[in-house]
Amino acid sequence: MKVVSERKLKRAGSYRSVFAGCLAAVLLSACGGNREQKSAEETSVEETAKIPVKVQKVTEQPVEQLIELTGNIQAFKNNDIATTVPGRITDIFVEVGDRVHKGQKLVQMDRTNLLQARIQLQNTEKELARVDTLFRLGSATQQQLDQLTTQVDVAREALRNLEENTTLLSPIDGVVTLRNFDPKNIYPGAPAILNVQQISPVKVLIGISEAYFPRVKAGMTVKVRLDVYPDKLFEGKISIVYPTINQASRTFMAEVSIPNSDTALRPGMFARVELNFGTMSHVVVPDRAVIKQVGTNHKYVFVVENGIAYQKKVEIGRRDGTSYELLSGVENGAFVVTAGQSKLLDGTKVTITDN
Repeated sequence: MKVVSERKLKRAGSYRSVFAGCLAAVLLSACGGNREQKSAEETSVEETAKIPVKVQKVTEQPVEQLIELTGNIQAFKNNDIATTVPGRITDIFVEVGDRVHKGQKLVQMDRTNLLQARIQLQNTEKELARVDTLFRLGSATQQQLDQLTTQVDVAREALRNLEENTTLLSPIDGVVTLRNFDPKNIYPGAPAILNVQQISPVKVLIGISEAYFPRVKAGMTVKVRLDVYPDKLFEGKISIVYPTINQASRTFMAEVSIPNSDTALRPGMFARVELNFGTMSHVVVPDRAVIKQVGTNHKYVFVVENGIAYQKKVEIGRRDGTSYELLSGVENGAFVVTAGQSKLLDGTKVTITDN
């Protein structure tokens, strides 16, 4: 009986060992499965947390360096026709809109003062001739001769001035743009009796950023467009480059001369002047990639590097269709976000999608 009992005990111990081993194996298997399941769930959560975006690789491309500036058409020359001597206007020979040529008589003022000045000059010249004769004979002094010579010079200058202010001539070829008085009116000295403007050629004054100062030269060809003539393109040239920079606006002025043989361009018209500085290689991005920061003039894009979106401030150049030229901010070959950027912050993890 003792031998049988020992055998039963050994058999029971063996069963317990087998059961413990099986239990341990089951527990290990269960724990391993939980860890694998947890790892898969964490990976799934991490992927879900990434923002889906679309990207596009950007490259440097040759871009025409064009800038458009605005201004108003101005007369090439602008002259007020007036006299420095107030008086009665005898006649005005032109009307507003009349074309005139240089030297053409425009206004005749009263001639009374002019006739008196001529008579005075003639008398003074006679007296000078008499004293000159006496001086040669020794009957007049050098002082008397000098005094009369001076009087004649002054009278001649006064007569010349009266002639210019009695018969008013056009100083330029142009068109009459303003008439403030009628014949027989008394001219008080202001405003001008007429205004004459030269409108062939015409000019436009434009303010250009100081960054372009070394590149703008007299003689440079420009293109000019006017809203009033949407289907026409006019060509002009830089005629004058002003030598100083405005400290407040950081711009300098340039004058553009435009031929106007058919006088289609008139002073006061709004003009757009396009300057072409050739081509330069710059990164070009789709316009949908560019975001304007609210409340500022700052613009930026998101660039994806190693699954992370970084916000990059950019300087925008010329727009060409649906693309922008970038002057700075993004390197050649970068991947910029073109869709989904509304949910991004600087440093956001992203996943690239084609959908």
